[in-house]
Amino acid sequence: MSRPEIAVSVAYAERDLQTVIALTVPAGTTAAEAVERSAIRARHPGIPAGVALGVYGRLVAPTTVLEAGDRVELYRALPADPKEERRRLAREGRTMGRPR
Repeated sequence: MSRPEIAVSVAYAERDLQTVIALTVPAGTTAAEAVERSAIRARHPGIPAGVALGVYGRLVAPTTVLEAGDRVELYRALPADPKEERRRLAREGRTMGRPR
């Protein structure tokens, strides 16, 4: 007897390219398994092996079992700590908003 299938998606964004791949996977599939099934690394070869994963903005372990409708997100490392960047800009009398 086969397991029922659920619909999930896998998402990754770079500065100029965003990808969301819809999948149908067997119930019981983990976040890491969904990433592998999506083949998203073929579209984004720079994704590191130990990339952080989340489901709708909440960090999850790669072994987290997905539920129907979940969106697995792969998170890039931030180029700078936002808090430190705000402090640096404040010292310079600037803000993180667009220049005017």
